[in-house]
Amino acid sequence: MFEDRIDAGRQLADVIDDHDTEADVVLAIPRGGLPVGRAVADRLGVPLDIVSARKLGAPWNPEVAVGAVASDGTVWLNESLIGELEIEDAYIQEQIEHEREAARANVERYRGDRPPLELRGKTVLVVDDGVATGATTIACIRQVRNAAAECVVLAVPVAPPETVERLHAEADEVICVETPPHFQAVGQFYERFEQVSDEQAMAYLANDES
Repeated sequence: MFEDRIDAGRQLADVIDDHDTEADVVLAIPRGGLPVGRAVADRLGVPLDIVSARKLGAPWNPEVAVGAVASDGTVWLNESLIGELEIEDAYIQEQIEHEREAARANVERYRGDRPPLELRGKTVLVVDDGVATGATTIACIRQVRNAAAECVVLAVPVAPPETVERLHAEADEVICVETPPHFQAVGQFYERFEQVSDEQAMAYLANDES
């Protein structure tokens, strides 16, 4: 479906053009969202920055997302799943503190000395290389809303239909190139899906300064 993240970003930019979305800022979710976001930001001629969140994993299986926390402390919790799994509040609070610091460290590492972009009153495009469950995506969208953005648009190359439906309740608009019904992982829709290194992530952001 996509050759790599740059190709996905270009295809996503084509779809964004079709929606006539006038974005002021693109915020990529690191690290995989940065090459996609770079392609989109360059096409739209707007600045690129990052928004970061971390998944809150279940005690016995960290891959099971019971919530997420953004770098500013914005939290989304899957209350029904937490109740079903009988996870204690103390564990959740401990995870929130730990993962918030990790998300904040990511932002500081990739952004460096650059100040964050002003989002108040802006139309903000939140971009990633794809969405599976949407936990961290929801936390990122809520952080952008807390920064007083006027309009928050989620734009991704691929996501399952049920996740897209859930995210419509969080974002003002959801733009997705493909919504395949048989979805296991984001990487299955890419020919090349290598991990983005810290150095590459910082280089994508630094392009705004060149």
